Amino acid sequence: MRPLNVLSVTSEIYPIIKTGGLADVAGALPGALAREGVSVVTLVPGYPAVLNALEHGQVVHRYGNLHGGSVQLLRGRAGALDLFVIDAPHLFERPGSPYVAPDGQDWPDNTRRFATLGRIAADLGHGLAPGFMPDVIHAHDWQAGLAPAYLHFSGRPRPGIVMTVHNIAFQGAFPAYLLSELGLPSEAFTIDGVEYYGQIGFLKAGLQLSDRITTVSPTYAREIQRAEGGMGLDGLFRARSGIVSGILNGIDDAVWNPATDPHLAAPFDGDRLDARAANKEALQVRLGLRPDPDALLFGVVSRLSEQKGLDLLLDALPVMLEDGAQLALLGAGDRRLEDGFRAASEAFPGQVGCAFGYDEALAHQIQGGSDALLVPSRFEPCGLTQLCAMRYGNVPVVSRVGGLSDTVIDANEAALAAGVATGVQFSPVDAASLTHAIARVKELWPDIDAWRGLQRNGMATDVSWSRPARQYASLYRACAHVGS
Repeated sequence: MRPLNVLSVTSEIYPIIKTGGLADVAGALPGALAREGVSVVTLVPGYPAVLNALEHGQVVHRYGNLHGGSVQLLRGRAGALDLFVIDAPHLFERPGSPYVAPDGQDWPDNTRRFATLGRIAADLGHGLAPGFMPDVIHAHDWQAGLAPAYLHFSGRPRPGIVMTVHNIAFQGAFPAYLLSELGLPSEAFTIDGVEYYGQIGFLKAGLQLSDRITTVSPTYAREIQRAEGGMGLDGLFRARSGIVSGILNGIDDAVWNPATDPHLAAPFDGDRLDARAANKEALQVRLGLRPDPDALLFGVVSRLSEQKGLDLLLDALPVMLEDGAQLALLGAGDRRLEDGFRAASEAFPGQVGCAFGYDEALAHQIQGGSDALLVPSRFEPCGLTQLCAMRYGNVPVVSRVGGLSDTVIDANEAALAAGVATGVQFSPVDAASLTHAIARVKELWPDIDAWRGLQRNGMATDVSWSRPARQYASLYRACAHVGS
């Protein structure tokens, strides 16, 4: 098979700029795809962190006035990543989050900012960069959703297009009067184009005008085709169900490797699980928990939101902490939830330890030091923390939704007897079911053989990008010539 050239279009990429799992996928997938004969160059906005990370950036193209200022397209490397970078200070030279201002509100010009991302992706698909012509453009989430629209309405031959939905809750809908400003023709504003309930729908456009649609787990691919999971787009997904597929995410198993992780107090693997005790003690000390090797220590690494079910955990917390159990939490988000967990740490000193914000090292330490990881999401396209947990011998406790149900094998009697269980699932997603799941974990915890079995099964599970990369490579080859 001849090598394929793919342009990945994303608004964030690990390890340079990250707000969630999208960045992890965009950062890790290119390396895994290289082993499948797929060469990936990633187009990303030129946030300050990206420009600072770019090595030997060369100007590929200069635009005149584009949405209020001059823009130049750079190409260079950032570590192992091959990047195109949009150098547009008037759009991207801003502090903090890629999407929201310091006051917590969306940047008011996000329409123009991410239309620029889509527009330049389309230009690259038409041969803008000398020596680079993609066979496939892979657009990620709503921020890249206009790339398929610009390609489609150009009327020119184009690469194949894959659109991936990482979280359908974020759709990018903007006022219709911006259509001409965005450089789209009036005929684009139809139900078969970019129109979405009277607005310009970035994600909707990408889904409508791509050749293949993927999302990040098989179960989520089914959930979004139902009214309760599709968030207004279920009809489109059902109409295009023949091109919708779910490909599970992986994690970078070099970054997430307990045997070599520099953030841990003590390295370990499946044959050295006793070494986890030193990590547990270090985590307890760091978060002000009572040092106790026998206490069942639950961990949380999450955005604090109702989607993630953290309000349910607050409701279940008093019962969970009975018998001396502990909670180590890292997260940020909803102020009400932050206040709730802060109050809990004050009400249960030595049992609840919280850190608010994002701390990569602490995320690793919670995975390597806690005994069970709680992921009580109301919906979860794939989830990555439960994959990291299994890799680190941290037993995941998850709701039976989306990718959580696809990746964790419940410790029911049959699975325990067969020796295949990797964690605990619960359903429905409410406080009572979560409390019951926690009770099941407490029953398993004293059974050392059963607990070690859960840990070793999880650690033996392949959570790398190897299989997903093969699936993406096959998908790319299937649609590489669709648009030509």
